[in-house]
Amino acid sequence: MQLTTVGTGYVGLVTGVCLSATGNDVVCLDVDQRKIGMLKKGGCPIYEPGLAELLEKNVEAGRLSFTANPQEAYRQAQMIFICVGTPTGAGGETDMKYVWSAAEDIGHMIKALGPGQEPRIVVVKSTVPVGTTLKVKERIQAIVGSIPFAVADNPEFLKEGAAVNDFMRPDRVVVGVEDERTAQLMRELYEPFVRQGHPIFIMDIPSAEMVKYASNNFLATKISFINEMANLCEAYGANINRVREGMCADKRIGNQFLYPGLGFGGSCFPKDTLACIMMGQQSGVAVPLSQAVHDVNQRQRRAFYEKIERHFAVAGGLNGKTLAFWGMAFKPHTDDIREAPALSLMTWARESGAKARGFDPVASENVEREHPGEFEISDGMYETLRNADALIISTDWDEFKTPDFAKVRALLRSPVVFDGRNLYQIDQMKREGFTYYSVGRAPVLAAAPTPEARG
Repeated sequence: MQLTTVGTGYVGLVTGVCLSATGNDVVCLDVDQRKIGMLKKGGCPIYEPGLAELLEKNVEAGRLSFTANPQEAYRQAQMIFICVGTPTGAGGETDMKYVWSAAEDIGHMIKALGPGQEPRIVVVKSTVPVGTTLKVKERIQAIVGSIPFAVADNPEFLKEGAAVNDFMRPDRVVVGVEDERTAQLMRELYEPFVRQGHPIFIMDIPSAEMVKYASNNFLATKISFINEMANLCEAYGANINRVREGMCADKRIGNQFLYPGLGFGGSCFPKDTLACIMMGQQSGVAVPLSQAVHDVNQRQRRAFYEKIERHFAVAGGLNGKTLAFWGMAFKPHTDDIREAPALSLMTWARESGAKARGFDPVASENVEREHPGEFEISDGMYETLRNADALIISTDWDEFKTPDFAKVRALLRSPVVFDGRNLYQIDQMKREGFTYYSVGRAPVLAAAPTPEARG
């Protein structure tokens, strides 16, 4: 098929690259000339395992191209995927300006090009409030008049750090349509991706739009729930790791998204939870659970920061101290720093008069670009520790899981670790001689390292 994706951000680029990998001809359109220039030169503007290699392969095969010229992008397109951002506005509402702009541009281009051999299909892949796809149809219809076209909604379910695999081997494909022709073409498009037997769900458009919000809101609920239980564990001397093991052995509960920590971040869970709250406000439907999920998540990172404040209170507070942060991306295997807990902690530390020094395997460049001069960025994980007063673990990258503890202790000014991801065992940190704070477990007070730890 001849396909066009509008937007080369996270969703648009992954969608375009993966759809080209099954033999479709894909043109990726973006108004950002810098990004298009990078892509044309073989660069990849986002970090996502496996994406750069797949991009290069399909460009070389002639199935994938990039342009900032709408006429070039839409001329042959049978399907047009709207993959633009839907950020959260200042009041928590979903900002739809990029979706509306894309819809109007598509309408004007359809009108200029005239009827195709068959009606073009405009697919909304961006995460949008329920009712948006039909509003997109109305806006295009107002421009094109009698020229036939169809719309569909096709929400994405991509985990950052595993997006290529999620697209190529999806748990399910969800499509909202109004007519059987669109349904059939969408089935044909996605059939190569579900040959392992996973389903393609064809449904009405509002239901398809809601599936994405319901899914993400539920997963966010699980994260906020386990963090609330972790806080109770700390208050009563229980160990959340043991509690989690016991509860997750129940098959009705399972073990996914039930890891205590600093709460959820990134571009999806915070935004989609707020969107459900907004939809509730606009429709007059009470959504107190969604509101509670959001509130618990916001409190979680602040509660963790207060552990840091309490520890240093006896030493005159954080003013003049240096805090070393391992990890600045909101999760491992991505360079995405949107709503990253680490940046909240680093900002609060700086506001308290401390120096925030950070290291991240892939996200450092994004932090320097979006927060110029605010934080000290190190080139190596151990260099970050030199003469720091404490280590804060804020992202669970693999390289942080089994560090050289003797080296960590030697580089730090004091052997203090605040572990926001529960990477280490309590007994291990006792042997190593650290003061150690984690989530949902009793703290460890520093002592001299044991002979076993010294080796």
